[in-house]
Amino acid sequence: MSHFWKSIAATVVVCCLQLTHLAAQDTARYKGMTVNLDEVIVEAKRIGFDVNSFIKRVEEDTTFYRAFKNLHIVGFHADNDIRILDKKGQVQASLNSKTSQHVKGRCRSMEVLNQQVTGDFYTRKGNYNYYTAELYGNLFFTQGTVCVDGNGETPENAGGAMARHKAQLKQLIFNPGKPVKGVPIVGPKVAIFDRDVMRFYDFSISAENYVDGTPCYVFTAKTKPDLGRIDRGDVVIDELITWFNKENFEIVGRKYALSYKTMLFDFNVKMNVQMTKQFGLLIPALVTYNGTWDVAFKKRETAAFVAKFYDFKAAE
Repeated sequence: MSHFWKSIAATVVVCCLQLTHLAAQDTARYKGMTVNLDEVIVEAKRIGFDVNSFIKRVEEDTTFYRAFKNLHIVGFHADNDIRILDKKGQVQASLNSKTSQHVKGRCRSMEVLNQQVTGDFYTRKGNYNYYTAELYGNLFFTQGTVCVDGNGETPENAGGAMARHKAQLKQLIFNPGKPVKGVPIVGPKVAIFDRDVMRFYDFSISAENYVDGTPCYVFTAKTKPDLGRIDRGDVVIDELITWFNKENFEIVGRKYALSYKTMLFDFNVKMNVQMTKQFGLLIPALVTYNGTWDVAFKKRETAAFVAKFYDFKAAE
């Protein structure tokens, strides 16, 4: 697969890794953005809730990025369920495994506790046979012993296309709403906070409890329902929902829904991430993905995966 198509596929897979009824018509402005507020937020605004500052926090948030980095400095067990589907939605290849990550000092290693593989998930040489599986492995599996630096960062020693794609994926996951450099056609269209792109969206802020009961402020960006065919062609992010803990503004959950279609490629994917708090650290507890993508002269790849992280342990 060419670098062009791998860049497109990388963008798709992650978003690749997400509305509430509006009870009030109050609006706020942020760089030309109109934001609908529910009754709770309208009342909070009267007693000091700063809408513009909150939206800026959404755009510039780094806690989500840090949470995934925290997976590199704690031990955990993980359940990994990756399924490649055929045209009829039946599983044609899969990997189901339980892994355990061990951390000593700044170094981590991973043990496979059990594993079941079906179909042509791997090539005869033991490599991943599907791009979705390869990306999953690069994001969540550790080969050998890997050490981080004093800032908790893993040195990016590997070059080539996969390293670039991982960097693009990280940018798309951890900096939603900003253009992704190096991804042709799609990259600029995800910049939902840019004036030329925000006009395609309805934005809202509401207050609700997350699935675990955490009181949250919820920021939603959703494609306007009445977009014409031409404008719809400039949209990649169909929906982006982020739940912020009211107490500390940390992200406790995020959902994405993306789609795009041209004569050369198309994709339609959804991703959901749920967070947990361990040892004072924000850490992913659940990551789900379901999507399909197709590029010219290649077979369509439809896949779903679930990654569950639990039984966290502090570094030895």
